[in-house]
Amino acid sequence: MSETTTPALQYRFDGPDDAPVLILGPSLGTTWHMWDRQIPELTKQWRVFRFDLPGHGGAPAYPGGSVSELAARLLATLDAVGVQRFGYAGCALGGAIGAELALRHPDRLASLALIAASPRFGTADEFRQRGVIVRTNGLDPIARTSPDRWFTAGFAAAQPAITEWAVQMVRTTDPGCYIAACEALASFDVRAELGRIGVPTLVLVGSDDQVTGPAEARTLVAGIPDARLAVVPSASHLVPVEQPAAVTDLLVRHFSTAWQPAYDSTTGQIAIPAAPAKPALAVAVPQQSGPVAEIAPAAVQPEALGRPDPYDAGLKVRREVLGDAHVDRALATADEFSGDFQEFITRYAWGEIWDRPGLDRRSRSCVTLTALVAGGHLDELAFHTRAALRNGLTPNEIKEVLLQAAVYCGVPAANSAFRVAQQIIREETTPEE
Repeated sequence: MSETTTPALQYRFDGPDDAPVLILGPSLGTTWHMWDRQIPELTKQWRVFRFDLPGHGGAPAYPGGSVSELAARLLATLDAVGVQRFGYAGCALGGAIGAELALRHPDRLASLALIAASPRFGTADEFRQRGVIVRTNGLDPIARTSPDRWFTAGFAAAQPAITEWAVQMVRTTDPGCYIAACEALASFDVRAELGRIGVPTLVLVGSDDQVTGPAEARTLVAGIPDARLAVVPSASHLVPVEQPAAVTDLLVRHFSTAWQPAYDSTTGQIAIPAAPAKPALAVAVPQQSGPVAEIAPAAVQPEALGRPDPYDAGLKVRREVLGDAHVDRALATADEFSGDFQEFITRYAWGEIWDRPGLDRRSRSCVTLTALVAGGHLDELAFHTRAALRNGLTPNEIKEVLLQAAVYCGVPAANSAFRVAQQIIREETTPEE
């Protein structure tokens, strides 16, 4: 892909020009500076390439709404600077990009480290809800609570300067790019594809990570054929910052063992030998985690692809617009009497109409809210108000839709609609303390 169609990422190199390239990928809300403490040691063996996500760290604000798009931008940037084959270590969203590269571009990737990562990050609802919060309140509420998600309480208390640095990183991120990155995480799910990751992989996680903890790490190890697990004690989600020495040591051991490129200065080529099967790796793994061989694979749900029936597409759109929790409740209560109706609305309302290209989802939400006001369907108005927020409408825009509806649908209908919508907006846009 050319840079005209795929915007390049902001990046920097550290280390010898003639060394093999090791890429470090950041997490959501951080910049390449999250890796500063790893650089002195890593650059002894590798030419380290760090990049910023769109709109992070002053990078150009070209939102990337999927992990595959972010991976494509990274590859376009690497192509522009002449990097073809590389090792890759990524944290959280950066780890998702690494998994995407391993699955879609295995010829480019020599070895992989997934840090604080998961084959699926929570639920789509959680990240789309975060997007609603940012769209309504800006990034300050997310920034203020970031240290609680990223660090253990003891570290945050002992390192106030680093805690404030973390808050400022998030505050200076472009809101639109942050929301797009949330959408990328919401739609990311490679649980059914882990077995196709063919490169040697280190899965590294903090023992106290409450975002993507040891359970998610074990799912990765169980699914990836050539994977090893490292659990770092006394560390939370941003483990490279909280325990830099331990992470650096684990990365050096992994990439030195699983990837030993021989660089030929006369040809400019790097020879990559076949990775050894499960090399011994001294890692910090608590006793209770058990040996890797005893880890059971995570349950996966294979996707059915290529069906002309619009049901699958409709279910996907329905979940994206209304949220997994709402759809799960609706489907769970379906029985012999109502099951056909649930299939009907999924197939035709969501698969045939909501999935048509003629209107974007914001516009469809405006039409739907107006129709529900006109019909007096207040229960449906409640969950479609949530859907409108997820689809990008602001509270002020929803207010304008209801004011317009008052003129054409009647003041009493709009009065009831305002009461319902106001309550939903309060619930959805009030940040959790």
